Amino acid sequence: METAGSNFQTEEAKTKKKGKRKPRHIFRKIILTLLMLAILSGVGLYLYNSLRAQYTVTYQAYTASVGTISNALSFNGTLQAVHNASYTANNKGTVRTIYAQAGDQVKAGDKLLRLSNGQVVEAEFDGEVNVMNFAEGDTVAAGDTLCQVVDFVHMKTSIRVDEYDINDVHVGDAVRVITTASEKTFNTTIAAINHTSSSTGNVAYYTATAYVDVDNGVYPGMQVTVTLPQAEAVDVVVLRMDAISFDEKNSAFVYTRDENGEMQKTYITTGVSNGSYTEIKSGLKSGDTVYAEVKTATGNGIASMMSGLFGQTRYVGGGNSGSSNRNNYSGGKR
Repeated sequence: METAGSNFQTEEAKTKKKGKRKPRHIFRKIILTLLMLAILSGVGLYLYNSLRAQYTVTYQAYTASVGTISNALSFNGTLQAVHNASYTANNKGTVRTIYAQAGDQVKAGDKLLRLSNGQVVEAEFDGEVNVMNFAEGDTVAAGDTLCQVVDFVHMKTSIRVDEYDINDVHVGDAVRVITTASEKTFNTTIAAINHTSSSTGNVAYYTATAYVDVDNGVYPGMQVTVTLPQAEAVDVVVLRMDAISFDEKNSAFVYTRDENGEMQKTYITTGVSNGSYTEIKSGLKSGDTVYAEVKTATGNGIASMMSGLFGQTRYVGGGNSGSSNRNNYSGGKR
C-alpha cells in the first residue's frame, strides 16, 4: 500500500511539474513568432523601399504638327499587262522583211515582219516590241515564236479580299497602287469584283481587279500594295499616339506645362487615327509641346528582377487600327 501511494504521489508530482512548464513553453513560442513577424516586416519594408527607389518618373516630350493622316485597308498584288501578244509562224519560211525592232513603239495595225510564205505580222494594239526573235534572211519553222508586243502602260492588278473586308470594298472605290520596289504611287479605282469565293482554310476570299496606267520603269510582274482609304484628314494638327493618355472615363488628355512650369492635364478631342498618329480636333495647335509620363525601372538584385518583370512603364494611350492592314501619315509643317 505504501508503495502504491508513493507511486501515486510521484505521478501527481510529475503532472504538476509539467503544468508549471507549459506557460513558459507558450511564452517562448509567442516570442519567436513575434520575432519572425518583425524580421519579415523589416525585410518586406526594405524590399518595398528598394523597389520604390529603382523607379524614376520622367516626361517624354512630343510636338504637335500639321500633316495628312489616313487609315486604309491594304492588299498585296502583282502587276499584269492588259495587252500582251506573241506572234508565231503559220508555216515554214524565210524572214523577208523586218519592219520594227525590239524596243520600238508601234501602233495597232503597224507591220512587224513579213515571211517568204506570204505571212505578214501586224500589231494588234498600241505597245512596244518586247522581243524580235529573228533577223532578215533567217529560216523559221511552223509554230516558231517570231516576236512579242506588250503594252507596258496599261496594267492591271488583282487582289484577294477576305470575307471580313469584302463589304468595305466596292466597284468604283478610289485606291492607290504603290510599287514595292520603287514606291511609285498611282491612283485608280476598283473596276470589278468577283463575288464567287475561293476559300483558304476557314476564310473565304474574293477577287477585286483594278486597272492602272503606269510610267517608265514599272513592268509586269512587279509587286504592288493596293490601299483603299477609309478615313482621311488633310492638313490637320496631328500628334503621336504615344503622347496621349486616357482617364478613367476614357477621355483623352495630354500633359502640358502651366505658366509656373508645373505639369497639368489638357483635355483634347481626337479624330482620324491610324494607330501611330491621331488627328487633334481641339485642345492643341501646331507647334505645341506636350508630355507623356514615363516610369523607368533600373537597379540591381531583387529590384532588377522586378524591373525585368515589369519593364518600362509608359502612361500613354494606345490606338487601334481595327481591320485596317495599312495606315498612312504624311507629315507637314511643324
